[in-house]
Amino acid sequence: MNAAIHARGLSKSYGRTRAVDHIDLDVPSGRIVGLIGPNGAGKTTALKAILGLATFDGKLEVLGRDPSKQRDELMNDVCFIADVAVLPRWIKVWQVIEVVEGLHKGFDRKKCMAFLAKTKIGQDRKVKQLSKGMVAQLHLALVMSIDARLLVLDEPTLGLDILYRKQFYTSLLNDYFDEQRTILITTHQVEEVEHILTDLLFIQDGKLVLDSSMEDVQQRFVELMTSADMAEHARALNPKTERTLFGKHIFLYDGADRAALKEFGELRTPSVADLFVAVMGDNGNE
Repeated sequence: MNAAIHARGLSKSYGRTRAVDHIDLDVPSGRIVGLIGPNGAGKTTALKAILGLATFDGKLEVLGRDPSKQRDELMNDVCFIADVAVLPRWIKVWQVIEVVEGLHKGFDRKKCMAFLAKTKIGQDRKVKQLSKGMVAQLHLALVMSIDARLLVLDEPTLGLDILYRKQFYTSLLNDYFDEQRTILITTHQVEEVEHILTDLLFIQDGKLVLDSSMEDVQQRFVELMTSADMAEHARALNPKTERTLFGKHIFLYDGADRAALKEFGELRTPSVADLFVAVMGDNGNE
């Protein structure tokens, strides 16, 4: 299967600051990829390069095109959605629809109308008259009506309550995603997207410190929860991290012998958030 994103030695510097540092990356088509990193890690710069909004060094192909030279052609197959608060508050819903229809040849007005018919959003209402949840529904209706091969979501549910965040991702997965489309998501709310991700990328100081499918993550990393009297035995097996919770010791391991660990307590798969803390902390100590 062809890669939706292919990068070799992708780099970008601002003065003496290396925002993206020689990244090698292959994102297969038909995947949902989480790009996770702390503030200033290089996420935004990487997205700008992918979307043709920033120059770069190295090799980068997005849907088989060089975004720095073929951006107009590329954007016919790419949809980018950032924080839902970016819509002008004065604009009316029907005007937003017309703008998107004029900008993107892959937009299907009938499909958008069908999605909006399931909401309480009137076409004559202004964005400033809509709740944040309604704005999210409007965004989603627009996104799901665009026949794009690559969808880039940059903190798409920022500021929304948990109900609308859940609805956003559920609708995206059930009504939009298929094996022909690729979705790249950046978010700090990793606990809300981990159940839909097929692949995980951790970025820190411009470098990829983890590039793995979720299947490989689940096979590679494991947590052990054990009692205090077994903690020394668990520490002897070289965990990456240790924390305590309600008197229990929780250790996270990378590539450990699960049969040996099981003798000391309960095994479970770490959450993406816990894995993020472990990998980033370990990388920061090198």
